[in-house]
Amino acid sequence: MALITLGGFAHLRSADDETTRSTSDARTVSKTERIEAIARAQVWREPAIPVARASFAPAGTGPNTVDCRFRISELGGTTPKFHCLLPSDVEVRVKYGPGDEIPAEAAATRLLAALGFGADRIALVALLRCFGCPKEPFVTMKLLEAARAQNVYENVINPDKHETFEWVAMEHKFAAQPIEAEGQEGWAFFELEKVDAAKGGAPRAHVDALRLMALFLAHWDNKSENQRLVCLANPWPDGRPCPEPFLLLQDVGSTFGPKRLDLEGWARAPIWDDRANCTVSMRDFPYDGGTFGSARISEAGRQFLATRLAAVDDRQLTDLFSSARFDQPRSPLDRPSPVSDWVRVFKQRVKTISDGPLCPAQ
Repeated sequence: MALITLGGFAHLRSADDETTRSTSDARTVSKTERIEAIARAQVWREPAIPVARASFAPAGTGPNTVDCRFRISELGGTTPKFHCLLPSDVEVRVKYGPGDEIPAEAAATRLLAALGFGADRIALVALLRCFGCPKEPFVTMKLLEAARAQNVYENVINPDKHETFEWVAMEHKFAAQPIEAEGQEGWAFFELEKVDAAKGGAPRAHVDALRLMALFLAHWDNKSENQRLVCLANPWPDGRPCPEPFLLLQDVGSTFGPKRLDLEGWARAPIWDDRANCTVSMRDFPYDGGTFGSARISEAGRQFLATRLAAVDDRQLTDLFSSARFDQPRSPLDRPSPVSDWVRVFKQRVKTISDGPLCPAQ
């Protein structure tokens, strides 16, 4: 991804941008149609570049500086964030602050996409100038939302004044329209049981590989809104079910250890409940694993993921963790682990999946 400065603004350009699809507004369907979409959903697509040749190095040689215009919006969660409009009129979500979620999400999304799983695109930016931003945008928006005073604040924004943020994550949504039902956003891991290959959904091997990938990353904050059901069809005809539903992981900032970016915790985080029977769960993770219940992994699913993870070499892994700044402190008290240690634990976890006996037939 290169940064190109035009008229004082930095524009993001990606060599592998997909065809533009509507990602701003979810389409609300009936609960029955949502369940049917999950049954027909895919969870994996062949990546344009084989993972063994994927580059995880920082891309581009331009200045890593971006200008944008502040957008008033409702914000969920607890991670400091805000929405911003780039000069190209593309809206992005910006995460900022000293927490571990930014590097964790940057690495997790790049790895997922390279392997062929769906993920949003995260770009780390060294310096962002937000025109019209308050000094603390996340807290300001939360207070305005509580007071229902967003419209009042819009009238006092000074578009010529900017606030500066260092090492932020700019999130570009996966290019597909979200599918939701009333009161139901995203999907829960226990709903993977509804994916039905006989109805055109993903084969069991792909579904099991996604389960194992969540365990590999330690994606423990897996409440339904942290996954997304989308429609890949562009356009999606009105009045018809989505012809290409797809399930992806949306918010993967709580990864690489039960405490996020926790090397020793990640090394200890279990992948198997019972390796001989190939059963898995997340009951030893925070929130008792959230929506991730017990499941049995097929041999085809184990092999599918193990083969792809093993194709990532030491150079790629070094680039992956370095470009996500795993070895850089996020706060004055932070003592980050060397990239070489993250590479070592990554390879250990791959062996935990790839080594051992065949999974029993089901």
